[in-house]
Amino acid sequence: MVRSYTRPGLLVALVIFIADQITKLWMLDLVFDPPRILTITPFFNLTPVWNRGVSFGMFSSHQDWMPLILSAVAVAISIGLVVWLRRAPSRLMALALGLVIGGAIGNVIDRLRYGAVVDFLDFHVMGYHWPAFNIADAAICIGVVLILWYELFQAKPARQTS
Repeated sequence: MVRSYTRPGLLVALVIFIADQITKLWMLDLVFDPPRILTITPFFNLTPVWNRGVSFGMFSSHQDWMPLILSAVAVAISIGLVVWLRRAPSRLMALALGLVIGGAIGNVIDRLRYGAVVDFLDFHVMGYHWPAFNIADAAICIGVVLILWYELFQAKPARQTS
């Protein structure tokens, strides 16, 4: 019998989705209304940002239909990742896929609800600010790194036939 890691992967996706949405609602009340920057440490602020595009604001056209297109792409990718999750060969891969799925769906909800993604985590050093992000963005990045790690260092190479 082949072990399935689908359930743990979906649980991770659900936890990320819930944590992302709760923190975004909290930040909407805390730093978006009225908009203000809260300094937490010398290198970290809570900063209100409406991201109308994808990573680093790319594709942030002001067209009304852009959030729908970006959401449709993210949903299609998430469906593909769920199919991949059903075949995940390890708990690590299931965790990684769950992180990406939960983050992607969290940002889709923002685009459909607000027309933009709620970003608020702002790290900075010596005047340079990393683009603001949220828990969903962090989960997606960590998930992608784990997928790459698994594929590069953990997966057994496929046998070559000659």
